[in-house]
Amino acid sequence: MAPLIVMVGAWVILRTIGFAGLLDSADSWVGALRYALATMFAFTAISHFHSRTRRDLIQMVPPNLPAPALLVTITGLLEIAGAVSLLIPRLSAPAAYGLIALLALLFPANVRAARAGLTIAGRRATRLAWRLPLQLFWMAALWWVASSLRN
Repeated sequence: MAPLIVMVGAWVILRTIGFAGLLDSADSWVGALRYALATMFAFTAISHFHSRTRRDLIQMVPPNLPAPALLVTITGLLEIAGAVSLLIPRLSAPAAYGLIALLALLFPANVRAARAGLTIAGRRATRLAWRLPLQLFWMAALWWVASSLRN
């Protein structure tokens, strides 16, 4: 739930900054959303490397995949790259599509965490009844950002 709170909070703050004329590219809901998603993915990327959450994320990796620690590192680096790329106008659309794919690829780990009752930083993993809609919401938000950049 923390990533959603970070994203929504950043979205409101950035939209306000855009509305005030302090950041022209955030002077629309979709423009502010681009920055909010970048903030959220930077936030989630940090968890891949933080000592409080890294071990938990490694446990989420489905057991049939090799080198779980390496996979957690790679996905963290991809989230950082995606977050940074969302901030670069000519890379924003490809970054959004790449992050959509990453969310789809990571979903089995979230299913595993929910079904196995794993914890992340001492809190039970998000239940699938919440996680699936959240995942779809983030994918739709990224799609909205990417499609707005094509116009």
